[in-house]
Amino acid sequence: MKILVTFSRIFVAALFLFSGFIKLNDPVGFSYKLQEYFSEGVLNLEFLIPFALLIAIFLVIFEVILGITLLLGYLPKFTLWSLLLMIVFFTFLTFYSAYFNKVTDCGCFGDALPLTPWESFTKDVILLILILVLFFGRQYIKPIHPEATHKWIVFASFTLCLGFAYYVLMHLPAFDFRAYKIGTNIQEGMVVPEGAPKAEFAYHWKFNVNGEEKIITTSGDYPKTEGKFITVETETVKEGYEPPIHDFAIEKDGADFTDEFLQKENLILIITYNLSKSEVEGFNAVKEITDKAISQGYDVIGLTASTPNDISRVKVQNDLNFDFYTTDETALKTILRSNPGIVKVKKGTIVDKLHWNDAEDLNLEK
Repeated sequence: MKILVTFSRIFVAALFLFSGFIKLNDPVGFSYKLQEYFSEGVLNLEFLIPFALLIAIFLVIFEVILGITLLLGYLPKFTLWSLLLMIVFFTFLTFYSAYFNKVTDCGCFGDALPLTPWESFTKDVILLILILVLFFGRQYIKPIHPEATHKWIVFASFTLCLGFAYYVLMHLPAFDFRAYKIGTNIQEGMVVPEGAPKAEFAYHWKFNVNGEEKIITTSGDYPKTEGKFITVETETVKEGYEPPIHDFAIEKDGADFTDEFLQKENLILIITYNLSKSEVEGFNAVKEITDKAISQGYDVIGLTASTPNDISRVKVQNDLNFDFYTTDETALKTILRSNPGIVKVKKGTIVDKLHWNDAEDLNLEK
């Protein structure tokens, strides 16, 4: 039992530290995932959506601190109860998400290690078992000496976590695990390899035949049957290959300009997924750097998912000298964790990404 408790202690602590740090590196991304859980049709807790970022920061710091206190053996009763309550809640959440297919990625390890809903649930079940081992074998959890240093280690860890969270919020994540990291060629990221597996679907057609409901399943063709059509439900039988970048497009007035702009030698993208939620002071920095870029021959465009009215309002308010194009909101959130933010592209390859706080650091070669 002592060996099992020691193993569980090290494994659980290491997993909590890894998971917490990965999410602490990108608290904005984790807040997007929490917004999915809080949304209508999942947990129906929409009143928490405005507080998603604060909740995200609290949860990831708490996760890191629990990993540290478990390793140290500091406040064992508080640590074990916290671990148990957290894992019970998240096990329920991942089961609910997997069973009802609500959220396709739990966000447990951010973008560093995406997990399917059932993989997330399996991981939480294993953690639950190990934490129960710790809970019932807590007499074998001995504190690491010297115990007098424990509170100072925890305090220092908490302070460092707060400082790191502030840094990545005011700039960008220190480690980028997303599909749009620097060095990525966007066009290459959208290519589907020849012979890649294709998705398979089952279509369940519901008809009213002589007063009775009848369901006919096909692989896509409309069934040949008498009766009145009611509805059809689509079931994914087999997942197909999905390229790393699959939802990126630059559009305006119904026309697609993606290929045209990705061929540009010197292109600056101003990323603002939602203009009504953008940080107003950020456009002061954007205005200055884009004016400079345009004067040096750069092509500058804005990418947003906002309405034409919002675009016109922001352009007039900030005297912006570039046009906005439409891109999927989720794609824009993935590209950059800054609203607004700056991306420098050379013939489709991302060569720099900057938070608006760092706009003056953008290197503009003449």
